[in-house]
Amino acid sequence: MSDAVASPETHGAATPGARAVPLEGAELAVLTFAVAFATFMEVLDTTIVNVAIPTIAGNVGVSANQGTWVISSYGVSSAIAVPLTGWIARRFGEVRTFVASVVLFTVMSMLCGFASSLPMLVFFRVMQGLVSGPMVPLSQTLLLSNYPPERKGTALALWAMTVIVAPIFGPLLGGFITDNFSWPWIFYINAPIGLAAAGLSWMLLRDRESTRVREPIDAVGLVLLIVGVGTLQLMLDNGNDLDWFGSPFIVSLAVTAVVCLSFLVAWELTDDHPVIDLSLFRTRNFRFGVLALALGIFGFFGSTVIFPLWLQTVMGYTATWAGLATAPVGILALIISPIVGRNIARLELRIVTSISFIIFGITALWYASFTLEARFGQLVVPRLIQGAAIACFFVPINQNILSGLPPTRLAAASGLSNFFRTISGSFATAICVTLWQHRAIYHHSVLAEQVTAFNPNTASYLADLQARGLPPDAALAQVEQTLNQQAYMLATNDVFWLIGMLFFGLIAVIWLTRPPFGSVGPAAGH
Repeated sequence: MSDAVASPETHGAATPGARAVPLEGAELAVLTFAVAFATFMEVLDTTIVNVAIPTIAGNVGVSANQGTWVISSYGVSSAIAVPLTGWIARRFGEVRTFVASVVLFTVMSMLCGFASSLPMLVFFRVMQGLVSGPMVPLSQTLLLSNYPPERKGTALALWAMTVIVAPIFGPLLGGFITDNFSWPWIFYINAPIGLAAAGLSWMLLRDRESTRVREPIDAVGLVLLIVGVGTLQLMLDNGNDLDWFGSPFIVSLAVTAVVCLSFLVAWELTDDHPVIDLSLFRTRNFRFGVLALALGIFGFFGSTVIFPLWLQTVMGYTATWAGLATAPVGILALIISPIVGRNIARLELRIVTSISFIIFGITALWYASFTLEARFGQLVVPRLIQGAAIACFFVPINQNILSGLPPTRLAAASGLSNFFRTISGSFATAICVTLWQHRAIYHHSVLAEQVTAFNPNTASYLADLQARGLPPDAALAQVEQTLNQQAYMLATNDVFWLIGMLFFGLIAVIWLTRPPFGSVGPAAGH
C-alpha cells in the first residue's frame, strides 16, 4: 500500500472531535493515578536493578561484570523502542499501544523474576525494554489529550514528577528489597501496579482511541534505527570498561553507529512514511527545546551519577547512606512542580527555565567547592535546593517542546524527545565517569610529584604515622590512600565545575525558543 489511509477498524467514538472532550472529576483523577503509576514503574526499572547486580550475579553463578548485562540489555532495547512510539501509536492507536505496552511490560517483569540463568534473565530484560518503549511518551500524550486545556500544565507537572523522582528512589527501593527479601521481588512488585494501571487506563480510555492510520512499514529506517541506536548504546555501556577507543570492539561499535545513524537521518528525511518523524525538528521550539532538554539531562544525570559514586568510593558512605544523601532532590521537586504546572499559562517559560539553569549551575559549583571534610548535612542542602531547579526545568521545557503541535503529532514528538532524554542520560553516565577517572589519574600524578624524601611535609607526615605505631610499609600505604582520596576529590570538583558551566551556557539556548508556549496538543484549537 503506497498511501496511508485511516483504519476502518477505528471506533466511531475515536474521532478527533470526541477525543478532544476532556475528562473531569473522579475519572480524570483515576486516569492520572493509573498513568502516573505506569510511568513510575517503567522509569523505576531503569535504576532499581543497579544495586542488586552483585546479588543477582552471585545467584545465577556469573561475575559482577557479566551481571551488568542485566542493565545494558534493557537500556539498549528501550533506547531502540522509544523513538518508534509515534509510528506504533499511529498504526495501532495510542490507547491500545499504551495499555498493551503496560501489560506486556508487567508480563516480562514477572518472567525476569522467574529467570534461573543469566541468558534467560538478559533475554527477558531485552523483551522488557522493547515493550516498554511507548509507555513513557504515551503517558505524556494521553494526559495532555484528556486534560482540560486550562490544566494541561498540571498534567505536564505530574508527568515530570514521576519521570524525575522514580530513578532517584530506584536504588533505595532496590537495595531495601534485595536486603530484606530477594532480588526477584524487584520485578514481582510490578505485577499489581502494572495490572491496575492497564485495567484502569483501558476502562477509562477504550472509547477515546486516537484515529488509526495504516502506513507502510519503513523497513530500511527500522533496520538502520535498530543497528545504529543498538550499537551506540552498547558503546556507551561498555566503553569505560574496555578503555574506549583503545578497544577494537568499541571502535567497531562507534563506526557502525555513526554510519547507520547518518544514513538513518538522510533516509527518514526523504521517505514518504518515515518510522521516525524527523521533520519535527523544523519546528523552532521543538528543535531548541529538545537541545536544551538533552544538554540539561546530560548535566543533571552526570551530577546524579558522580555524586553517589564519589560518596561511596571516596567518602566511605554505604549504598544506603549515599542514597539518603541523593534522595532529598525529590522533595522540592514534588512540592513546586504542581505549582509551576498550575500557573504555566501565566509564566514566561524562558525566564522560569533560566532560573532552573542558574540554580543547577550554582549547586554544581557548590559541590565543586567541597573537600574531604564535608559532612552529611552539608551535602544534603545543595541537593535539596536542586529540587527547585528540577521543577522549573522539566515542566516548562516539555511545554516548550510540545507547544503548537497538533494532536496527531504529540505521540511522535513525545517519543522523539524522550529518546533524546534517554540517550543523553547514557552519554552523561559514560562521559562523566570516564572524565572523573581520567582527572583523578591526572591529579594523582601531580600530587605524587610532591611526595618525595626531600619534601619536609612528606617527611613530617611519615614520621607522624610511624610515631603512631605504623611500620614504614603501612605508613607509605596510608600516604598512597590519602593521595587517591585527594585525587578523586579534586576530580569530583573538576566534573562539577564543568557541569556548572554547562548549565550557565544553556541559558542562551533556551532563549532561542519563541512564544507562544501555551498551546499544547488539543488546546491549540481553543
